[in-house]
Amino acid sequence: MLAFDMMTTALNNLMDYQKAKDDHYRRTVNIIGKAHLSVGLVRGIVLALLILATGLGLVLSARTDWLLLLIGVVCFAIGIFYTFGPLPLSRLPLGEVFSGLTMGLGIPLIATYVNVDASRLLNLQLAWPTLSLSGNWLALLSLGLVCITPMATIANVMLANNMSDIEEDKRNHRVTLPMYLGPKYAAWLYLVLALVGFAAVLVAAVLRLLPWPILLALLPLPLVWRDARRFTAHPDKATTFSLALRTMTVANLALMLGLAVCWGVSR
Repeated sequence: MLAFDMMTTALNNLMDYQKAKDDHYRRTVNIIGKAHLSVGLVRGIVLALLILATGLGLVLSARTDWLLLLIGVVCFAIGIFYTFGPLPLSRLPLGEVFSGLTMGLGIPLIATYVNVDASRLLNLQLAWPTLSLSGNWLALLSLGLVCITPMATIANVMLANNMSDIEEDKRNHRVTLPMYLGPKYAAWLYLVLALVGFAAVLVAAVLRLLPWPILLALLPLPLVWRDARRFTAHPDKATTFSLALRTMTVANLALMLGLAVCWGVSR
């Protein structure tokens, strides 16, 4: 996952550099031009990381089952076509959706799936010509509610990036979600995404899907709300974008703390 994430980052920079219409962006903003990197070197790095991630993924799938391979293929496809191809997902008002789903749901789902018994989460049975998929709805619902925090915060980092780069994106002919929504509704969406993870944690506790210590994940709520209001008041890459990164960090660290205490209580 680490190798693939670095590959998508390198590929994103490569595609942005090659497709940029603004020469100032190519020379002073994009890391390839800014650091005077060879395009051939960057392509080699992308290919090497992709081969490494694919090889490790195939080994892991061979040690698990076919369902993991299918989930991995979907995540790989989204990561590659996020910036690659004639109509990459990042140049459509879909970047927030796909980044949030892939990293916020796909990665935790895979990490959970390879570490628990298949009957406790999802179980794919292949016995030609029969195909059956069974699962535990309560476990899936619990995992889904837990994943809302990383999905929302990761999507918000992408949204914050696009809100801060509207003028630059216009010059490079990139159409992003804030351009469709406008400043007012983009800010509203950012505020909703900043809070929805906390709501999901509360629902999980009320429905008793997770033990009460999960409520520790609500601790950074005041800080997150304050930072969200500050960012939406003045979206700027140099001065306020770091607030979106801090929100993602503290919200997910608090969630991890709550889950760790839940695990300790349940033992």
